[in-house]
Amino acid sequence: MPTQPWMDKSLSPDARAELLIAELTLDEMISLVHGPMPALVNPPPADAAMGAGYIPGVERLGIPPLNETDASLGIANPRKIRPGDGATGLPSGLALASTWDPELAYAAGAMVGSEARDKGFNVLLGGGANLAREPRCGRNFEYLGEDPLLTGVLAGEAIRGAQSNDIVCTLKHFALNDQETCRHVVDARIDEGALRESDLLAFQIAIERGDPGSVMCAYNRINGEWAGENDFLLNQVLKGDWAYPGWVMSDWGAVHTTAKAALAGLDQESGEQLDKQVYFGELLKEAVQQGEAPFERLANMVHRILRSLIAHGVFDHPAERRETDYQANAKVAQSAAEAGIVLLKNDGVLPLSGMRKVALIGAHADVGVLSGGGSSQVIAPGEQGLEIPVTMGPSSAFSRITYHPSAPLAALRGLLGNVAVTYDAGTDPQTAAEAARDADVAIVFADQWCTEAEDLPTLSLPGDQDALIAAVAATGVKTVVVLETGTPVLTPWLDDVAALLQAWYPGVRGGEAIARVLTGEVNPSGRLPISFPRSTDDLVRPQIPGMIFGPPVEGKTIPTSFPGVQQHKGRFSVEHPEGADVGYRWFARAGKPTAFPFGFGLSYSRFGYSDLTVEGGDTVTVSFDVTNTGDRAGTDTPQVYATVAGGPRLIGWSRVALQPGETRRVTVTADPRLLASYDVSLPGWGIAAGKVEVAVGTSAETMTLRGEARLAARTLKP
Repeated sequence: MPTQPWMDKSLSPDARAELLIAELTLDEMISLVHGPMPALVNPPPADAAMGAGYIPGVERLGIPPLNETDASLGIANPRKIRPGDGATGLPSGLALASTWDPELAYAAGAMVGSEARDKGFNVLLGGGANLAREPRCGRNFEYLGEDPLLTGVLAGEAIRGAQSNDIVCTLKHFALNDQETCRHVVDARIDEGALRESDLLAFQIAIERGDPGSVMCAYNRINGEWAGENDFLLNQVLKGDWAYPGWVMSDWGAVHTTAKAALAGLDQESGEQLDKQVYFGELLKEAVQQGEAPFERLANMVHRILRSLIAHGVFDHPAERRETDYQANAKVAQSAAEAGIVLLKNDGVLPLSGMRKVALIGAHADVGVLSGGGSSQVIAPGEQGLEIPVTMGPSSAFSRITYHPSAPLAALRGLLGNVAVTYDAGTDPQTAAEAARDADVAIVFADQWCTEAEDLPTLSLPGDQDALIAAVAATGVKTVVVLETGTPVLTPWLDDVAALLQAWYPGVRGGEAIARVLTGEVNPSGRLPISFPRSTDDLVRPQIPGMIFGPPVEGKTIPTSFPGVQQHKGRFSVEHPEGADVGYRWFARAGKPTAFPFGFGLSYSRFGYSDLTVEGGDTVTVSFDVTNTGDRAGTDTPQVYATVAGGPRLIGWSRVALQPGETRRVTVTADPRLLASYDVSLPGWGIAAGKVEVAVGTSAETMTLRGEARLAARTLKP
């Protein structure tokens, strides 16, 4: 018998974890369920990779330390604690979601996971799957939009890609973390059925596809209980209904109790210096010794951690530092950016051709492209980009407004050859208008910086950028607007411009990606994963009061500027009257058309749909032909919607690359949960017998083919 039987790879991860637990002392078990931010330890642990978090290993048993890195959009380097260590910055989550491409999501995740290993990390804090219930949320740029199916599929594939590198990737932030302002105190309130049909379904699909080794809890309360000590979320749903075998880690500073949190399903305290005290260290040891928290629960906490490390290769294949091929990885980021850019309007000015002079204006397009702020901030390798200090607000402690050094100006000059391309900073609308007046085309870049820890007060472009665009368009020069934003924005100048391109935060090769789309080197194929409202009056919570500071809550005086915030039993709460009808489903229910609907996006080609067939039974299967009717190759994303509970639901899509004149047959089979309602009395999903209407369209508001099928009555487990 081997001296270390847990090293026998023929055994299951659960069996190996049990063998390890039998050898661990109580102190060693406690050491595995809490850990610090290594940069705040003096001196830092010798085996720390200097990222967001660290959990010591147990060397005598071969248990490796956990080196954790923020990595929503690439390997972060908070406050540059690793001097000179850059990384490949992906486009924002909304840009990745705009690709509607599971294979590209997998490739992006695999790239980030490989860089994590290169830098000595084995736990990647990525996998954001929170639905965009509030378009002004400062962290929407990290997430994947407003639909549970699209979010779940793409998050799951990105996680699966990351974990292909023998590392663990998290899924976060569980759950209903749909705002940043007041996130540490707010109570998000919603009924169970609606939560199951929306945010929880996104997480459930992501877990099914990606099998994340860990789930990270959110900061907020849900229906009165903190996310990290919410028995309903962690024990009943995640570990019970979904039989999730991995571990639940806290967000940094999200732990409030010891025994209560442990008994409710939290398995590990992360970044313990940000909590009021270390809850899962000596306090947990005392709680176990006194019987307040059963030893069996501690053993289960440790089992879940060890099981994931074994199942995902961390235990058997320790991360080893190595050189990174940043050029190859930048190509992955550029491919994602090109596929995620959404053409929202085009009066024929794009792709650019036949010009003598182009005027570029605004948004530091001469030096780089904008990225989002907070823990997801990536510093590009090599040349440093533009960094602007943040002097006010909660994010000022850890954020700088950062532009990746990928200048659209240089990229366009390279592609346009002999065409004169000038640049104006756009700081004065009239000066910019004069700079544009003798050009054939003016391209105005406009940006909006979003960050973790605070929400936006408005969906309008900041500064004088609306006035800038209007002044340039008023010259009569054909005007193209390129948006680098973290959310949808209002577009009051839309009728006056010739073209509008949504580039989001396009990553370390964003300048090249934008230039290739503008010039036609790339045919735009992005589709919106989030609705652009016509007005904030059309939102679920339209009004935002000013930054009014309310009375102390739980010892903190907090701003109550988030829309819908109100007192509930002495706490700040946000009601969710939209229920499961997030985004496009809310606009349909309210009868409010959008400026640009979910799923919308134009191409330099044209596509047609025909020959629809719909089959029913236990679910719905939809087949139809897609034809490229244009004169250039392009990629289309036909979407399939069903009418359930009186409103539209995305039930599937297909991303189809076609040559001119080419036709391809597409078949989409719906996940039956998307055709069901969640019935808490079962409990589970219930599908009523009868007809269901199905439509194929180019967005949630534009349907081309319609049909129906008859469903059989059935129920599904939670």
